[in-house]
Amino acid sequence: MRLDPSITPKSLTSDINRLWDVSAKKIFNLQKDWDSSKGTPVFTIAGKYTSRGWTEWTQGFQFGSAILQYAATGDKKALAIGQEGTLKYMASHVSHIGVHDHGFNNVSTYGNLYFLAKAGLLKASEGDINFYELALKITGAVQAARWTDLPENQGYIYSFNGPHSLFADTIRSLRALALSHQLGHSLMGERDRKINLLGRIFQHAETTARYNVYFGKGRDSYDLRGRVAHESIFNLNDGSYRCPSSQQGYSPFSTWTRGQAWILCGYAEQLEFLDTLPESEFKAFGGKKQILARFLESARATADFYLAHTPTDGIPYWDTGAPGLAFMGEYLDRDAEPFNPHEPVDSSAAAISAQGLIRLGNYLKAHKNAKDGARYLTAGLNVAKTLFSETYTSGDTKHQGLLLHSVYHRPNGWDHVPKGQKVPCGEACMWGDYHARELALLIQRMADGKYYTFFGF
Repeated sequence: MRLDPSITPKSLTSDINRLWDVSAKKIFNLQKDWDSSKGTPVFTIAGKYTSRGWTEWTQGFQFGSAILQYAATGDKKALAIGQEGTLKYMASHVSHIGVHDHGFNNVSTYGNLYFLAKAGLLKASEGDINFYELALKITGAVQAARWTDLPENQGYIYSFNGPHSLFADTIRSLRALALSHQLGHSLMGERDRKINLLGRIFQHAETTARYNVYFGKGRDSYDLRGRVAHESIFNLNDGSYRCPSSQQGYSPFSTWTRGQAWILCGYAEQLEFLDTLPESEFKAFGGKKQILARFLESARATADFYLAHTPTDGIPYWDTGAPGLAFMGEYLDRDAEPFNPHEPVDSSAAAISAQGLIRLGNYLKAHKNAKDGARYLTAGLNVAKTLFSETYTSGDTKHQGLLLHSVYHRPNGWDHVPKGQKVPCGEACMWGDYHARELALLIQRMADGKYYTFFGF
């Protein structure tokens, strides 16, 4: 990847302003057109959002996008869409025991509303604030209850595949546990056993690092530092690790880039959160220094892999082992090509990764590692510059998607291939649109000398 250190948060202001302008039109268009009886909007086909039931993991991004629009621009019409949608549709997601997606759905809605209100950026009654707080307490506990114990005091929040399955994605749902813990909540188990949600964050993150992230230490023949396995499979009879797997990537031995993006962003934002907690919170789990070092090791490994295995403009192809890449020559030595005939790019992976790179860079700079911090920060801003260009941010008012050239499920063939093309391109998805907005808000606040996190505005 090519790094241009001249790109700063302030230099992206005009790009971000354009993004918010077109973003508003997309939000209002979708709100007017969407039939809620169809389920949740997931991705676009020929520019129109459609639904595909797998799990309802994208509805929080639908209404969360409107809330972010308000946070960035003060648009009260967008706020009304976010508030009303949260009230009408999101309660079932708070108590949903069948998914690993609480951090996606509920932090994006209840969480953003809660912290906007607490910061005085949103007019809310005491009852409104209590409502958001209760939802956040419950969603973190429900997410933490979806638990598989392993030997050696390890364990993980299991995916919708079942108790044997650990997904890379879930590291980002730890934000739900973090907020629930921050609000003083615990998960109550059998015989009134109080389960510490912070402890479950540590356990899940360690298990993910141990099995889903590679560190170049010879774990298998494809152990490249920073490579990520989408899924890890365990034998539930004895808790032993069996093998890597992948639901949405090309293979268990290549890196599905959106899975890697969840890892990179998830560890980086947890570093920011955990850094705010006192040493006493970590004492029972091995100490703050040791735990943060492990989170940092995982974030840096995946960040370095991203920089080494992404084209010059910062937009990755959907999987680093995708077979069509073999026909594309030195594809890493030039900008990504969304209209190529061999393999699709995934802009959603770029949007998620860019935020992770920026947060990791800011964390390192705050901890007296200015050189490395500047490198990751610059990388994240470079990716954002590409994403906010007209190539990726759609200005077409007839297209309901904001961030173009994303991929949902390549192996299942769920992504739309436009007429005249051979691979998916030109389409958007709810998580890509949301994370483009989240990335824009983060950079906008940095340009204003402020900051945005999942735990506060």
